[in-house]
Amino acid sequence: MPPRTILTQRQKRLGSELRRMRTSAGMSAEYAAGLLGVDRSRISNMESGLRGISVERLRTLACNCDCTDETYVDALAEMAEPGQAGWWERYRGSLPQGFLDIAETEAYAVCLRGANTVHVPGLLQTSEHATAIFRAVVPQLPEHEVALRLAHRSERQSVLTRDHPVPYVAVIHEAALRMQFGGPDVARGQLKYLLEVSEWDNVTVLVLPFDHGAFPGAGQTVVYAEGPVSQLDTVQIDNSHGPDFLHTDGQLAKYRAQLDLLEDLALSPERSRDFIREIAHQL
Repeated sequence: MPPRTILTQRQKRLGSELRRMRTSAGMSAEYAAGLLGVDRSRISNMESGLRGISVERLRTLACNCDCTDETYVDALAEMAEPGQAGWWERYRGSLPQGFLDIAETEAYAVCLRGANTVHVPGLLQTSEHATAIFRAVVPQLPEHEVALRLAHRSERQSVLTRDHPVPYVAVIHEAALRMQFGGPDVARGQLKYLLEVSEWDNVTVLVLPFDHGAFPGAGQTVVYAEGPVSQLDTVQIDNSHGPDFLHTDGQLAKYRAQLDLLEDLALSPERSRDFIREIAHQL
């Protein structure tokens, strides 16, 4: 099969893990090629995600790299298995690649943690609130793209309501709660919905008030997606140009520590609900 022309975030990640496994073992690409019975360029393409790797070859590589973490290897094998296209693939060519990557990352996460300063998390937005945000984009989006983004965001939210919903801890700064996207009525409806979802067994909403002072990562929107094993965790950072995905050991440790601190600084779930009610009453 020819090399892939479009790469998903999951395919890129598998490739980077193959490279890390090989280089950590001190194995050259040439040796890996001989071991797997492929040419040198095939190894490069596998490690960049341009080509897939069979489960058999993956396990052969892991064994010869002395990778004894069976849970990690099993998780990589699952990533290598050809599977059905995710629902987000229906939006390919209609929405930016970053939208699809976010949905894919959330869909395969076993737990999600996030911190938002000026926006309510996308997974917890009402359709009215999300529409107001999409209509505030510069340059202005045509209505058909607003509708596409809204539909995509609605489908993303299914990770919280599916048969085995993902656990989600969201730290939301007071600034985000007071932003009136769409006006007071829409803002009030958004706060009411936050109160509703905060009662779900798999969702924890923690409010960080203004008077709690400085905190790390102010201004950033961070989502920490835990994988089936810790080595496959991913950090997603939102930017105006689209999402960035981070997964080096140092980056993962940094954002785990940052989210730990933010969760400690935030109000308890019960006090957070009281705080949200108070803001809603002020609208």
